[in-house]
Amino acid sequence: MSRAPYGDDLVQLWPASQVRGGDVPDRYLAPLEEILGWSEEFLVSGHPDLGRTGPVCPYTAPSLRKDLFVLGMPVHDGGETDMPALVSRLRTWHERISATLDPRDRELLALLMVLPHLDREDSTELDELQREAKDEFVADGLMIGQFHPVCPQPGLWSHTFRPLRSPIPLLAVRQLLVFDLPFLVDVDVHIDEYLKRFADAIPARMRDQLVARLTGGHLDVA
Repeated sequence: MSRAPYGDDLVQLWPASQVRGGDVPDRYLAPLEEILGWSEEFLVSGHPDLGRTGPVCPYTAPSLRKDLFVLGMPVHDGGETDMPALVSRLRTWHERISATLDPRDRELLALLMVLPHLDREDSTELDELQREAKDEFVADGLMIGQFHPVCPQPGLWSHTFRPLRSPIPLLAVRQLLVFDLPFLVDVDVHIDEYLKRFADAIPARMRDQLVARLTGGHLDVA
């Protein structure tokens, strides 16, 4: 069994190819395989309730093809997991791995931290963790999202679709992209960070959304 290519005393991470090949310690393998299977089936496919054409997540398939879809778990040391420290370490590892990549591939790097120890019937703890971390992540040019079996957050194109429902609680981290504006409009500081990075490259549709947000108008994400 090979050693995890990324990790430290708090977290261990493996590319999808290693998880798919079972090249992961037994104590981590089952949850990682379950999330990888869900990613390869649900995230890369369309859905009748999605509200648009195309896959649930347009970036998952190319990330998998490039083997930049990386799954991790907390190191089991017998004690309670320091969740804020774990989230901070996840940001650090995304930055470290991204620095080794061709700039054209960095937007495809996705880190999924699988958290099987969290309550699967109540997403409150995970929701709060993501909300508290998001400011720092966005300031660093990253997005952090929470997935949970009962995540209540609706999709952008359908208020009845729940795209963030995964079989096991997890946090996902990837690079902030120009098309992420709809995920940032509710917090002014996030808009500020977005404009610092993308003001000169915002597509016309994104500019219309931003104007609607700033003028109090209706934000159309269709």
